[in-house]
Amino acid sequence: MLCRGGVIACSTRSRRNKGVHQSMAQARGSPMSEFGAQSGGARAIEMVDVNKWFGEFHVLKDINLNVARGERIVICGPSGSGKSTLIRCINRLEAHQSGRIVVDGHELTDDLRQIDAIRSEVGMVFQSFNLFPHLSVLDNLCLAPQWVRKVPRAEAKRLAMEYLDRVRIPEQADKFPGQLSGGQQQRVAIARALCMNPKIMLFDEPTSALDPEMVKEVLDVMIELADQGMTMLCVTHEMGFAKAVSDRVIFMDEGEIIEAAAPSEFFTAPRSPRTKEFLAQILAH
Repeated sequence: MLCRGGVIACSTRSRRNKGVHQSMAQARGSPMSEFGAQSGGARAIEMVDVNKWFGEFHVLKDINLNVARGERIVICGPSGSGKSTLIRCINRLEAHQSGRIVVDGHELTDDLRQIDAIRSEVGMVFQSFNLFPHLSVLDNLCLAPQWVRKVPRAEAKRLAMEYLDRVRIPEQADKFPGQLSGGQQQRVAIARALCMNPKIMLFDEPTSALDPEMVKEVLDVMIELADQGMTMLCVTHEMGFAKAVSDRVIFMDEGEIIEAAAPSEFFTAPRSPRTKEFLAQILAH
């Protein structure tokens, strides 16, 4: 853990840098509010001047981001840019050291009741599936509704089968995770998150551990969720998905949001030289 004095010192440097960030934004003709939610939507997530350190490493730098209810956001950027840390801070899997994060009207603090309230409304799907290998698919899905929401077993099973059908693998209910393909396990993970009836879904590179032929079956499920109005933040390098589904694409580098724009603008007229360089590399393959 970083000592309190170290946090204060870093926060001071961060405040000095904030003026530089604002000047840069003004120089390119865009206010800092460019990373705000699209107009007209109630906010599902609000991040204000969020900073995060791992020891001396400043992984998130003055993050300002608003997400509207029903908005679909793709976050991309090079490895180590802070993408995964950003979404892990939203449900307190990582604690931020300064700034404010408000999720569904609850501010994230050290109050465990607030954390539990947020986690009960936010589903997360990880790169590694994180299924319990000793439980059947059905039991993996029933566990959280029964223990967290106190749903009776019969109702939990009904919900589990409903969502397994929704991700198109109801026939796998009685199998164990090790008996499924990677794509099937990731669809189970999505169904498990949906069983909690979340208001927001976070995806942390959900297809990066999959064989290429399995990627499409997971993306198809995510596209269906997006079409049904789910608020989604997805860290991914699947640029086809970003073009087809997202309302905004956010590019991060070295812990900062460098650019945020609608896909039509992001892919055809990026403003930042760093964004142009990244797209030239990733779209060339």
